[in-house]
Amino acid sequence: MRQLVIAERVCLIGHIVSMVFGLVGILLVVPNAEVIMNLTEVGQTVMQWSMAGGGVVYMILGAAAVFLYAYRTLGLGRALAFMLPSVFISLGSELSGTSTGFPFGHYSYLSGLGYKIAGLVPFTIPLSWFYVGCVSYLLARAGLEVDKKPSLWRHIGAIALGALLLTSWDFVLDPAMSQTSLPFWYWQQPGPFFGMPYQNFAGWMGTGALFMTVAALLWRNNPIKLERSQLNVPLVVYLSNFGFATVMSLAAGFSIPVLLGLLLGVGPAVALWWKGTNGQAVAVEPATQEISVAQVKVALK
Repeated sequence: MRQLVIAERVCLIGHIVSMVFGLVGILLVVPNAEVIMNLTEVGQTVMQWSMAGGGVVYMILGAAAVFLYAYRTLGLGRALAFMLPSVFISLGSELSGTSTGFPFGHYSYLSGLGYKIAGLVPFTIPLSWFYVGCVSYLLARAGLEVDKKPSLWRHIGAIALGALLLTSWDFVLDPAMSQTSLPFWYWQQPGPFFGMPYQNFAGWMGTGALFMTVAALLWRNNPIKLERSQLNVPLVVYLSNFGFATVMSLAAGFSIPVLLGLLLGVGPAVALWWKGTNGQAVAVEPATQEISVAQVKVALK
């Protein structure tokens, strides 16, 4: 378990460092090409690598950190039961969006985010849906189930809140990432929300709610009881990614999306984290595994 925690922390720190390094490159280096020319040979090599693969690295590390966290706190079964639906459903939505315009609108991905599946969607994009979607849903689910049993309305509330947290991140991220000096995607039909069509956010809410619903069904009715300290990783992942998007948006002159994201995303996320129980966490699946191992040992004797 200790090695698992170490690996999780290394991935999380690497994820955050990669985002900071990416911000420096996108906001300072790219607009000022002379900066690269003044670097040493090693520095130029590092910057070239960062521009070519920095976005890929931070998404892979983010997905790895969140998967290890979910495996450690919830068990392998529930970690996979969230990751697989989120990756495949979001990939389906993205492939549909980039080829038909539904459900997000008409857009295309540029280079910088890795190999494109079917020549349309970078393989890292479904990973980002997974790790931000997972922490959003866990914050919502754990916050709503404090000292209470799961119920239909709490399930619906957790899915709605989780999808809202996920979409609030996109309020801030999407306008900036498509309009920087080094854009990662572009809209063929720009919309009224700082270049984004409103349809895009409906697509985000719908896609997030869909894979969270599938995960909730696969998790069945087991409660998610996590101590507040155990919700630190989801909160850090959410806030760090929101911070990345915020810096990008403010640099582009977009303050309203940031304020909207703070109101609908950061505020609820912190409130849900604060509601996390201070009691003993319940990890249903790992506990079951430990009992079965104990029974095998007795049988062998």
